[in-house]
Amino acid sequence: MSYEQLKKTYDDAGQGQVFQFWDKLSDEEKSSLLAQLAEIDPTEVTWHAENTIPKAAKGMENPTSPIEGIPEEYSGSTLPDAPTSKYTGEWYDAGLKLIGDNKVAVVLMAGGQGTRLGSSAPKGCYDIGLPSHKSLFQLQAERIAKIQELSGGVVPWYIMTSGPTRGPTEAFFKGHKYFGLDEKNVVFFEQGVFPCLTDEGKIILDAPGKVAVAPDGNGGLYLALYKSGVLDDMKKRGIEHIHTYCVDNCLARVADPVFMGFSASRGVDIATKVVRKRDATESVGLIVSRDDKPQVIEYSEISDALAKAEDPSAPGLLKLRAANIVNHYYSINFFNKIPEWFSKDNFEFRQQILPFHVAHKKIPYVDAEGKTVKPSTPNGIKLEQFVFDVFVTVPLTKFAVLEVARADEFSPLKNAPGTGQDDPETSRAHLLEQGARWVKAAGAIVEGKQLVEVSPLTSYGGEGLEKCKGETIKSESEI
Repeated sequence: MSYEQLKKTYDDAGQGQVFQFWDKLSDEEKSSLLAQLAEIDPTEVTWHAENTIPKAAKGMENPTSPIEGIPEEYSGSTLPDAPTSKYTGEWYDAGLKLIGDNKVAVVLMAGGQGTRLGSSAPKGCYDIGLPSHKSLFQLQAERIAKIQELSGGVVPWYIMTSGPTRGPTEAFFKGHKYFGLDEKNVVFFEQGVFPCLTDEGKIILDAPGKVAVAPDGNGGLYLALYKSGVLDDMKKRGIEHIHTYCVDNCLARVADPVFMGFSASRGVDIATKVVRKRDATESVGLIVSRDDKPQVIEYSEISDALAKAEDPSAPGLLKLRAANIVNHYYSINFFNKIPEWFSKDNFEFRQQILPFHVAHKKIPYVDAEGKTVKPSTPNGIKLEQFVFDVFVTVPLTKFAVLEVARADEFSPLKNAPGTGQDDPETSRAHLLEQGARWVKAAGAIVEGKQLVEVSPLTSYGGEGLEKCKGETIKSESEI
């Protein structure tokens, strides 16, 4: 579009302020700004600003419909005290066959940087301090390699990056020769961005010739899958089952055959892994049922009494205990709906499926003189989407929950070193403690601290360690 066309489009949408410094820009800056503005739909931006910001300002809605746990018939568990744990082997075998038949793909959400960890690199590049010094990316790549070896199949790995992490992530993989995976089965794509806004819903410039933008949240996954061509690639490969997870979980069982077998056997469109909430006060999102639909609610959305309520059918356990760990299954049938969501400019329709949420942030902006100001307090808004908001689009009959052991499958890396919770030290400890449990179960003796690193290339989930029987293994060694 020409300058005149873009100017009219933005003026009509009430966003003409993006051209306020036009006459002062160089030809190169003008060209860059036009290219950026052409990628933004100002009408959509204004629509979301007018329909999202006021709603957020009113505060949280409190529906009168009751909040319940996911009914037992739509749930399963691998924990030893759960009746369904006896099916774990069947689920594993079924899932391994699906992987062997090349029906399973993995989507990794890896757009974040390690800023909180003191690193400017993508979070997946981070070394949590294992004896091997393997990065999060390497651990996950080796799990894929191992499950391919066990199944005889191929698992394509689709890695969603963000603007700042795309280049460094690709370079990291190339530099490490894709950690032994076939390059053609590792596909990078990029999540979208959305303009940053003032409290009044106006697009912010962070330079005279540049719009301030931010990643559109992990819910931007769906648009990115559609625009990048990943959906088309999945169809060409004959993929039917998709595992999606976050890069910061060092214990994530990538392409987990148990999860794939469980979900496929239920014939659902969406399934999610959960861990038991530690206690009534843990600050964690919960998978619940409301109006006969699955959804995720924040801990702040329920009363203290409901948070403490026990399950009448399982004394001693919380009624609402299914903690969300952002580890999901999708059928290809569900993913096939995505193009329809974005094929027309029906903002209200999309807002029902993938609502934007308001986050008040400190956003650099340009003052009247064209100088960039870095505020010390929140001055604007970032609109973001959450990947699990689509859950409400499916009935409970097409949804399932699989409860897994926290100690074996969930250790998020969120905080700076030394924080004491969800930090590099806890991630390291949880992975090494798991390794020690595995080798001891195989008959080994672990000296000193009960910490052993079991390479994913040696064992995917504790199998294949018979050679350790009777051996004495030094603490903090790698096998």
